[in-house]
Amino acid sequence: MDQPSIPAFEDLPTRPGQRLQRGVCRGLRALDFVCVEELIPAPGLRVDVMALGPRGEVWVVECKSGRADFRADRKWQGYLDWCDRFFWAVDADFPVELLPEDTGLILADPWDAEVVRMAPEAPLSGARRRVVLRTFARVAASRLQDLRDPGFAAVKELDRFP
Repeated sequence: MDQPSIPAFEDLPTRPGQRLQRGVCRGLRALDFVCVEELIPAPGLRVDVMALGPRGEVWVVECKSGRADFRADRKWQGYLDWCDRFFWAVDADFPVELLPEDTGLILADPWDAEVVRMAPEAPLSGARRRVVLRTFARVAASRLQDLRDPGFAAVKELDRFP
């Protein structure tokens, strides 16, 4: 059986936040979570990573590449209503003392991630959970379908913009 090759550094996403997202998704996959990146749970909100766990738990992870990126974030508290647990993902050089202590912490790099502080649990209501799970499923399925049939995805985009 052929062994998968390790991608060259050039194959990695170019933006620091995207690199953290990749590592977070890999680290959470090792914990049996599945992830969708750049998910919009509600108008005006876009989470970096939404993860669905093996027991149906929903985690939101915000990736921050540096002090300025964190200080510029004005929407993160709006994400708390859309998950059971909220985490920050940062690299080893990030000044973690800036992050609120009542949130989770994940240390990440482009290849992996580790949960170093578990976020407190604030379970979603049943109605909100249904909305979140439906959104998660539809976005994930749509992206998979677009990968499997990119020609249709291109036609769909052309139809949207006459």
